[in-house]
Amino acid sequence: MARVHLRDGESQESLLRRFRKQVTQDGVLSIVKRKRFFVSKSEQRRIAARKAVRRERKRQWRGYRGED
Repeated sequence: MARVHLRDGESQESLLRRFRKQVTQDGVLSIVKRKRFFVSKSEQRRIAARKAVRRERKRQWRGYRGED
């Protein structure tokens, strides 16, 4: 859980900015989005496989652009 404390002389806007930054660093929103709906183990494997394929294609494309 992200937790921030108001510092001496700190504005509310600055406090809110630090809180948002902490939430994004902790990955709270991505966890909530991922757990919003049930996803079976087989579906998780399919998603992971698709991500791996996309990652590999991206890696190959990066290497290709500099050559030729």
